[in-house]
Amino acid sequence: MTPDPHAHASRGTLFTESVVVVSQKTKLVELTNEYRVFDQHGKTLGAVVEIGQSRLRKVLRFATKIDQYLTHRLEIRDASGEVQLVLTRPAKFVKSRMIVQRPGGARVGEIVQQNVLGKINFSMDVDGVQVGSLKAENWRAWDFAVADHAGAEVARITKTWEGLARTMFTTADNYVLKIHRELDEPLRSLVLATALTVDTALKQDSRGLGSGLNVLD
Repeated sequence: MTPDPHAHASRGTLFTESVVVVSQKTKLVELTNEYRVFDQHGKTLGAVVEIGQSRLRKVLRFATKIDQYLTHRLEIRDASGEVQLVLTRPAKFVKSRMIVQRPGGARVGEIVQQNVLGKINFSMDVDGVQVGSLKAENWRAWDFAVADHAGAEVARITKTWEGLARTMFTTADNYVLKIHRELDEPLRSLVLATALTVDTALKQDSRGLGSGLNVLD
């Protein structure tokens, strides 16, 4: 019997796939953040959905720039719609911080912006100890290196990965998380949370004070 080359992909989840594709298809008016997430073959792995936005918040988002400074809450859901991670970005002035929790409220860790000017860096912290980092190398080309506590690259976020099914994805509409090796918890969850929310965090910062996005490359 000939093995199915996509057998692994058909069983994959958000926490087992080494290649995760995030759809960035834009809306005419983006009142909530919502991204679909796929494996490299186009199978749905889940979604990232912003929650808790009142009608007033949507009006503020449409009419002003103040929304970028307010608290944001997002859920990472699997293909069946079950919540896997809950992310909270508290209200901020300059630097962003993202709290990562399990659905029951147990804290996984935090993703913390380290600098304001230059190429933006984020640390991944657990109980005050840094276990990983995200470093922007080229914003326009969407090159971000993800490293472990020792600084070794364990993953990369990019728009230029060549292994995607060309008929299903376009570079303009998607970005890719490529994980180089198997990661233990809680680093795996923090890497996933960082990759799935990097667009939200950085894009909102691009309109704010001290974003640094204009000097990322």
